[in-house]
Amino acid sequence: RSIIESGIVSGHALEIGHGPGYLGLEWLKNTTQTRLTGLDISPDMSRLAMQNARSYALKDRVKYDCGRGDDLPYEDNLFDAVFTNGSLHEWSNPLETFNEIFRVLKPGGLYFISDLRRDMPFYMRYLLWWGTKPAFIRPYLISSINAAYTAGEIKGMLKRCLTNTALVESQLIGIKITGKK
Repeated sequence: RSIIESGIVSGHALEIGHGPGYLGLEWLKNTTQTRLTGLDISPDMSRLAMQNARSYALKDRVKYDCGRGDDLPYEDNLFDAVFTNGSLHEWSNPLETFNEIFRVLKPGGLYFISDLRRDMPFYMRYLLWWGTKPAFIRPYLISSINAAYTAGEIKGMLKRCLTNTALVESQLIGIKITGKK
């Protein structure tokens, strides 16, 4: 819903860090005449995402590739939109990834990036921890929160890259970054 509310409702979109593919598939399901290219570092996730695309009956509108966000294997000005959720804290080179997003977007293209924020209120960290099931994955949640950025860190980073037109918003447990090329 947040991706659609950001204005990403048409064209050919790139999803970075697609994982099992659900976010992009839900976007496709709720839009018309759209296409999606997903990029993930894991070949296993790309295979799983394609299986999920078949179960959504959307395999003809999606393609999954393996690669890294800081070295996107796509030509300049290719995508109408780029989005990602929950992967920013895992990017090995966020500045270069932001620059790559800007490079592959068409002029006027939109981007939407969301992730956890490290400085979320303690009670929310506790509620997320408590609600995470099965319990054995709780340490991974805490690791992701600890690796996440604050809004101030993101704003500082964006001042040093091409995507300096971004709007960075702190939310209760996360950060939302939106912009237009």
